[in-house]
Amino acid sequence: MTNEQLELGIGGTIAPAQGGRREGKIARAAWWFAQMRQIVDRAMDWQPAGEPRPEQSWLPGTHRQVRV
Repeated sequence: MTNEQLELGIGGTIAPAQGGRREGKIARAAWWFAQMRQIVDRAMDWQPAGEPRPEQSWLPGTHRQVRV
């Protein structure tokens, strides 16, 4: 039994967590979120599209003629 945190590796192998890996993950996550914030800050405001004009559509098989 181990008292260290375990992480799943590629191929189903299990490797113990290493001290430097956590800081690397935190740095990558901080970089990723900084990139996402820049994208959101640079986003353009779009004007909403106007209302579409009315359209009548026929569903196949819904209109039948009654024969007497």
